[in-house]
Amino acid sequence: MSEALRIVQDGRLLRITLAREDGGVTDSMAASLAQALLMAHENADAVLLTSAGPDFCTGRVRDLPGPPAPEAYARRPEYDSVFNSYRAIRNAQVPVVCAIAGRAMGYGTAVAALCDVSFAADTARFNIPEITHNVMPTMVMSALYDRVNRNAILWMAYSAEFIGAQRALEYGIVSQVVPEAQLAAEVERFCATLLSRPRPAILGLKEYLRVAPRMDEQGATDYARALHSMVNTAAAMKGPRH
Repeated sequence: MSEALRIVQDGRLLRITLAREDGGVTDSMAASLAQALLMAHENADAVLLTSAGPDFCTGRVRDLPGPPAPEAYARRPEYDSVFNSYRAIRNAQVPVVCAIAGRAMGYGTAVAALCDVSFAADTARFNIPEITHNVMPTMVMSALYDRVNRNAILWMAYSAEFIGAQRALEYGIVSQVVPEAQLAAEVERFCATLLSRPRPAILGLKEYLRVAPRMDEQGATDYARALHSMVNTAAAMKGPRH
């Protein structure tokens, strides 16, 4: 386990902490995060993603050996760890919850929007700063395109300005905004509530919202009918609550 990415199994909750001193997330951290998320269902019913420092995430940090490849086709795979971590949040079988304090920049904004339930401190701030470094922010946009209003994405990408937590809530980047002093307690309370639900329902809700938006109306309805019957007849839905 890397000291920059702390992974702790806490009963049915997998706790993942971003702990790099400068607040960034390296390519190797993103790769480890993806692996942990895709395996989380083996021992957990939910994942909680937090940060150890004052900022949730100050952006991606390249840590691949050597300079970037000079040719575009050769360089393209160098970004796979980031894209794969985005895909892992979407495809994780269990819900991913995150708690955001301080700044969420670039990669941090993308992760906040991708997580299934995101809590933000009322003092949290979000931005997409890539264009100020002469970098087109298409990596971040690939995470936001189906999560955030188009006009909001483009305003954030072009301006690179920070928005506050309440604006992030209006844009659809986060689920809840809570006073900074209550962030940890509110997140823990929600996780306890989440883990009190039957496992088939926890997994079924995530599965449906991962798949159904790609379907047409009839397909989404038929899938809901099938999943409804499958989950609600599971023995765990009829047994005692945890």
